[in-house]
Amino acid sequence: MAKIKKPKTGGAKAGKAPVRVRRDPQRTRARILEAARIEFARSGLGGARVDQITARAGSNKRMIYYYFGDKEALFLATLESAYEQIRRAEQSLKLTDLAPAAGMRRLVRFTWEYYLAHPEFITLLNSENLHRARHLKQSGEIRALHSPLVAMLEDLLARGQRAGVFRRGVDAVQLYISIAALGYFYLSNNHTLSTIFGRDLMRPQALRQRLAHMTEIVLGYLSK
Repeated sequence: MAKIKKPKTGGAKAGKAPVRVRRDPQRTRARILEAARIEFARSGLGGARVDQITARAGSNKRMIYYYFGDKEALFLATLESAYEQIRRAEQSLKLTDLAPAAGMRRLVRFTWEYYLAHPEFITLLNSENLHRARHLKQSGEIRALHSPLVAMLEDLLARGQRAGVFRRGVDAVQLYISIAALGYFYLSNNHTLSTIFGRDLMRPQALRQRLAHMTEIVLGYLSK
């Protein structure tokens, strides 16, 4: 009697469904944003190339267009993400739990050290300022991101005034702009300033001196 041959299954076990690769949209989007942050900081909006961003993210152009729309929209999303990260880090400082002067010292130190640790944040802002904030003006969330920062500063100032250690009449937004500017200008212009004054302004000792100077300026201004 002839044996009945079983049909070939191509190596796959009968009854098992093919394995499906599970996509992770949040991780894909985060990878694209991280790659865009690096490329935009390095080359600016005009110099950055979508091909370079996709290669760095291990993705493809279709994913960028799917999640963000185009390069201009991706640039805005990168800016929003950069602001979201620094604002979230500021909230983790829990300044409302500190005495007013100690809280202000911590905020000055944090802002300075954040700029040092994230130089791409400064270059991204430089790039957007060249475009006169054209992209941020289209953002529906940028102002809401900054509301907790203003509230946190207002709380520090109010508690300092009640304790008799801070003077009255200080505008929280103006104060933050000054704190940011004291570090931002120094770092964004360190090459020209170092050349003009014949100092290496990025030496560890120079950076420590700068932090002490900034802290003294801010607390001196606030002192009653």
